[in-house]
Amino acid sequence: MVESGVEISVISMTIVIDGLCKRGEVEKGRELMNEMASKGVKANVITYNTILNAYVKRKDFGDVAEVLRLMERDEVKYNAATCTVLIEYFGNIGKHDEVEKLFDEMRERRVEVDVHFYASMIHWHCRRGSIKKAIALFDELTEKGLVPNAHAYGALINGLCKTGQMEAAQLLLNDMQRHGIVVNQVIVNTLLHGYCRKGMMDDALRLVAVMEKKGFEPDVFTYNIMASGMSRLKRHEEAKRWLFMMVENRLKPNAVNFTTLIDIHCKEGNFVEAKKLFQQMQRRGESPNIVTYNILIDGHCKKGELKDAYKLRDEMEAKGITPDVYTYTSLLHGECIFGKVNEAMELFNEMSQKGLVPNVATYTAIISGFSKEGRSDEAFRLYNEMISLGHVPDQRVYSSLVGSLHAT
Repeated sequence: MVESGVEISVISMTIVIDGLCKRGEVEKGRELMNEMASKGVKANVITYNTILNAYVKRKDFGDVAEVLRLMERDEVKYNAATCTVLIEYFGNIGKHDEVEKLFDEMRERRVEVDVHFYASMIHWHCRRGSIKKAIALFDELTEKGLVPNAHAYGALINGLCKTGQMEAAQLLLNDMQRHGIVVNQVIVNTLLHGYCRKGMMDDALRLVAVMEKKGFEPDVFTYNIMASGMSRLKRHEEAKRWLFMMVENRLKPNAVNFTTLIDIHCKEGNFVEAKKLFQQMQRRGESPNIVTYNILIDGHCKKGELKDAYKLRDEMEAKGITPDVYTYTSLLHGECIFGKVNEAMELFNEMSQKGLVPNVATYTAIISGFSKEGRSDEAFRLYNEMISLGHVPDQRVYSSLVGSLHAT
């Protein structure tokens, strides 16, 4: 790979390796590193970091472990950039203790960490739901005189939104803008999703209006987030308006957009329109996903069209989409509505055979089915099973159980 007589330094080699890695040719980068080592040019920590980062991005975790062994063999010590890459690596393979250990080692060795390292740690803590630790690290970062980057802000905003701390998330966004850091589409959509999940639609609308004045242009995800939020509050006309606005703005609807609109029509009882959209999305080359199928299966079951529901289940399986707990719960509920409790129980048992764990809705449906038939022994057996799995029954379960005693 290297011509004879051409002198190359470790810096030049690393630049070439970086270029190869960015092109996805990591193996060629490794070959060059090995070739240069045989000529006396040893890789340094920056070279190794380049290779490590490429493997982590590709999720080639076996190769990551091999490169780490080479670093140990060559006595190349980690720096802050190495640790930033390793946080992602250990997080992806589930070795969470190693992340904490790595962070402690960095402190003990007094390695000067940068904003990228803090951002990765904040992201990692937020992924694990350790929001307090993430906030503490964010504060530590600023106390050290470092300016948080978009990654650090985005990670913490995402963590706060997931835990419903919308006021704190909005304050962070404001702080981000005060520091002149560009707010990207992902961060805006994250906040909108947080507001919509909590039913805070006025706040979501206000944020869209403010960001549009600053040049923000909603994308297909923005429109879908807003439509889904409106739909959850049964504001179906507004939900549809958001999706129609998307088309008016020349954005191509994706599978998620179609699925949201299908869901709205099903909730409105307009099943004919829902099925038309289902056909239309496929004609446009958008493949229905498991959520699309589950919505339609649930709609058929509620209308007593079990044959059509099972037909859709067969169709999704033929396409390689595996039915999940929601698919089975809808079918099971449909059987129970029409008094076919034995058929429902067959589905319930089939779930266990496929490794699916029934949820509260599944147990509620089957307990209700047995209760209506006056089969209180089976209903109470399933209730006890439900409790043993840690599920919390709602009022419908207790009402059904009481009813089963009267029906006996």
